[in-house]
Amino acid sequence: MHFHIILTEKCNSNCRYCYEKSMKEFDNGLQKKWNFDLSAPVDSKIEIKKLKTFLSQDKNPTLIFYGGEPLLKIDKIKEIMDKIDARFCMQTNGKLLDKLPKKYLDKLSKILVSIDGDKERTNSNRGKGTYELVLKNIKLIRLQGFKGEIVARMTIAQNCPDIFEQVRNLVNLNLFDSIHWQLDAGFYRFDFDEKNFSNFVEAYNKSISKLINYWTRKMKNGKVLKFYPFVAIINSLLKKESTKLRCGSGYANYTITTNGNLVACPIMGCVKDFYCGNLDSNILELKQFFVKEPCTSCNYLEICGGRCLYSNRAKLWPPRGEELICKTIKHLIDELKKSLPLIKNLIDNQKISERDFEYEKYFGPEIIP
Repeated sequence: MHFHIILTEKCNSNCRYCYEKSMKEFDNGLQKKWNFDLSAPVDSKIEIKKLKTFLSQDKNPTLIFYGGEPLLKIDKIKEIMDKIDARFCMQTNGKLLDKLPKKYLDKLSKILVSIDGDKERTNSNRGKGTYELVLKNIKLIRLQGFKGEIVARMTIAQNCPDIFEQVRNLVNLNLFDSIHWQLDAGFYRFDFDEKNFSNFVEAYNKSISKLINYWTRKMKNGKVLKFYPFVAIINSLLKKESTKLRCGSGYANYTITTNGNLVACPIMGCVKDFYCGNLDSNILELKQFFVKEPCTSCNYLEICGGRCLYSNRAKLWPPRGEELICKTIKHLIDELKKSLPLIKNLIDNQKISERDFEYEKYFGPEIIP
């Protein structure tokens, strides 16, 4: 099983789509809908011994360091790695990767690094100099011999639909093993504008089509680029398998909060309604959560899985907003279905292999943007 562990709620970035938006979202109505517990400390206070006992119930636990910014708590990371036997991953903004000693860096199997595309886009969203610092640190850990997977973790803002250009820019850097992106849509009540978002959806969908064409052209030369939304959906189509919520939140991927409670998803950390247990719980008896309407009546559910548990339950955007978000998902799935005959032909002719579409589930990428 996979567990995100929140080491701190603090962050050394003030990103436009995270910190800045949070400062504008004064009343989203959820205080009347859910029960909040604001007693958890800012920094993790869990006992390592208790965490070790809890994880020992799982034969192959994966622990994903998360925040805030987890690298603000390097001593905690070192202590956990020294005392616990698990697979380790991390989701980070990358600014402090150079501070983690090589001994501990080498214990990480995957690092998800936040970067939104080219220099201009990343620095605009995440602060001046961020792009340069992140690339410098990634180059440094590669020079130090880091052999794990480095995932470019993109956020696509509502005024920036050019996914094709931004993903291609990251590919051309030859620094990332894989790429994932998430739309900044449906997470704040105040930021839905039907006209603006409709225009975004139209432009984004066109850009997705261009990106899929680019992806399949690379396959003709024997290369399957690891774009998580594409790889995972094609994998399911090839295997003719249905899926639950693809990130696994609430049934295969849980979050350990700073006071040791277990919750369905990292962004639900202080919501009692989504508590699943705690570090004293039987790991096989953790409470489970799944998406509800409108997802459960959708014809795309078996391949989509529901996009996001938080947005599905919070319903911060009106039905029209949800409909537009779903329009991007349906377009993505439909376009990938169109590419399936070509992909099957390339597999049959041994240009590529079905194994090229295999991936580890639940370690961080939500899959459905």
